[in-house]
Amino acid sequence: MIEILNSAQLERARDTGALVGHILDTLKRRSTVGTNLLDIDQWAKEMITEAGAQSCYVDYAPSFGRGPFGHYICTAVNDGVLHGLPHHYTLADGDLLTLDLAVVRGGVAADAAISFLVGKARPAESVAMIEATERALAAGIAAARPGARTGDLSHAIGTVLSEAGYPVNTEFGGHGIGSTMHQDPHIANTGRPGRGYKLRPGLLLALEPWVMADTATLVTDADGWTLRSATGCRTAHSEHTIAITEDGAEILTRPTRPTRPTHPTRP
Repeated sequence: MIEILNSAQLERARDTGALVGHILDTLKRRSTVGTNLLDIDQWAKEMITEAGAQSCYVDYAPSFGRGPFGHYICTAVNDGVLHGLPHHYTLADGDLLTLDLAVVRGGVAADAAISFLVGKARPAESVAMIEATERALAAGIAAARPGARTGDLSHAIGTVLSEAGYPVNTEFGGHGIGSTMHQDPHIANTGRPGRGYKLRPGLLLALEPWVMADTATLVTDADGWTLRSATGCRTAHSEHTIAITEDGAEILTRPTRPTRPTHPTRP
C-alpha cells in the first residue's frame, strides 16, 4: 500500500514527527553510563503515553521477528543494529547505542533512529561510521523531490556508504509510512538511479541508512528480534521520516518540541 497524504494529514504528520524527534533527543541526553536499556524503554513508554500517542512496536509481530515485540523502543548496542529488543543491560563508557522509535498520533505515524556514543570515550572508527550513516541520510533526503524515483534515493545513499568503505546490506532499508509504520515503497540502501516508484507530493518516506563495519551479513539474536553483525563488529543506523512536497523533501523528525505537551524533560 502507498498512501498520499492530504494537507490536513500532513499537518498531523508534522506533529507526530516532532514528537518522535523530541523523544529521541530527550532519551539521548538521558542515556548515560550506568543507564539500563529497560529504563530507556520505560521512559519512552511514559513520554509516548503522556503525549496521547501510541507505540508502533508493542504489538508489532512481523514474519521476521518473534512477536509481538512487547516494548516501546528499539535499543541496539555495539554489534546490534536493527530491531534491538530492550533487555537488562547497563550502558558502559564508549558503548555505541542506537535508538529507533516509531509512534502514531492523530492517525499518522513517524519513524526515526539515531546512533551515538555513550559517555566520554570516542573511538574514531565508531565516530566515522555514525557520521557516514548521517551523510548518507542527508544525501538520500537531498535526492528526494517530486518526479525523482526511489532508485535515485537508494543510489545517493549507497554511494556515500560505499565510498566510506562499508558493505551495504539490502535486506532491510527505508520504506513508505503513513497511517501505518511500514508501507510501500521499499527504499534499499543501494540501487540504480532512474528506477522504481516515482515520488509525488504528499508521500511520506522513512529513509534509514545503516551499516556494519566489516560485513553485510546479519544474524538474529537468541531473543528472536535483535539483528547483529555476523562478525561481532560495531554498527550504526540513522533515520528520518520525510514528506515529499512541491519544493522537495521536508524532514519531519528533527529534534524539535512538538506542539502538544510531552513528558517533562529530565536532566
